[in-house]
Amino acid sequence: MTGSDATPSFRLAYVPGVMPDKWVRVWNERHPGVPLTLTQVPAGAAAERLLGGDADAGLVRTPVDRSVFSAIPLYTEQTVVVVPRDHLVTAVDEVAPEDLADDIVLHPLDDVLDWETLPGRPALERPASTADAVELVAAGIGVLVVPLSLARLHHRKDLTHRPLTDAPESSVALAWPEDAKTDQVEDFIGIVRGRTVNSTRGRQQPPGRGESADADRGGTRRKPAAGKSGAGKSGAGRSAGAKRTGKSGRGATKDDRRGKPRRRS
Repeated sequence: MTGSDATPSFRLAYVPGVMPDKWVRVWNERHPGVPLTLTQVPAGAAAERLLGGDADAGLVRTPVDRSVFSAIPLYTEQTVVVVPRDHLVTAVDEVAPEDLADDIVLHPLDDVLDWETLPGRPALERPASTADAVELVAAGIGVLVVPLSLARLHHRKDLTHRPLTDAPESSVALAWPEDAKTDQVEDFIGIVRGRTVNSTRGRQQPPGRGESADADRGGTRRKPAAGKSGAGKSGAGRSAGAKRTGKSGRGATKDDRRGKPRRRS
């Protein structure tokens, strides 16, 4: 936003596989006068886009460089192996890495999983992208391990997928440059965290006229009713406490009647 008369807006970047639709829908309902612009960016380019000012915030894959970004973890995805529909592993509900020992496991250059050791046999070359790797799986060249959202994004009728156990996972976070947090970013944080439109959390509104700056967040402080003082409240509290403990009034007499009768000498 530039200039005092500029219309506020919110620019959100997101990486492939992430579906921001539900959050965008809530944004449009709550902020109809503030347009939200969506831009899909490659996972490896998200940080550069945010730091370059091309977006106010981003739905990105972790890890996030916390020295320059603030981030809120959102969810962690299941890892799956994408295979042809006639592959042997389709006979089971989930796959272990050793089940892929005889398969060529493709490793695209834009892989978002942090592998120590890739299962299976390596391919002669790494595909340029996940989309290219999916095409190779369909051609019977090998199999591909990806987060579930990417398997769904590149779905084909001749391919299927199964959960892969003991594999690295990919998490998604909302991130923004640490020194560039705007009111719109704060509002979007509230949406992804599930706050209601009337929630008292999030960015604070300035106190109204005659309202103390340290008043309770739910509203102004309650004023004591006319003719009542703090001392009167304290006295009422002591009376109520005495009634509860049975140390005065009718309660004390009742307790005395319950005591053990004296023996006559």
